[in-house]
Amino acid sequence: MFKWRPVMSAVPQGLVLGPVLFNIFVGDMDSEIECTLSKFANNTKLCGTVNMLEGRDAIQRDLDRLDRAHENYMKLNNAKCKVLHVGRGNPKHNCRLGREWIESSSKEKDLGCWLMRSST
Repeated sequence: MFKWRPVMSAVPQGLVLGPVLFNIFVGDMDSEIECTLSKFANNTKLCGTVNMLEGRDAIQRDLDRLDRAHENYMKLNNAKCKVLHVGRGNPKHNCRLGREWIESSSKEKDLGCWLMRSST
């Protein structure tokens, strides 16, 4: 007999049905999200443009919505969350996930390619 267990991170392995059910489970994660949300396997990326304070506020609202997704046992791992500020004149606003501030990073690997912020 199978017992229910909360999924803390990663994609469930094993049967073909596992990943399909996982995708159905997280399929509505981007409902009500204002910015761009990319989901690939066990990676989720939130992207937004901040050229005014409204952009910063939209990103923070989306992070708050994603943090509330843990009510469905889909908790994001804060230790793996990073902010990558790109573009010239970026104000580099701080973001938080729940009560914790998200660490800023100068480079991140995405699907095998390194993304780096400019030095200016």
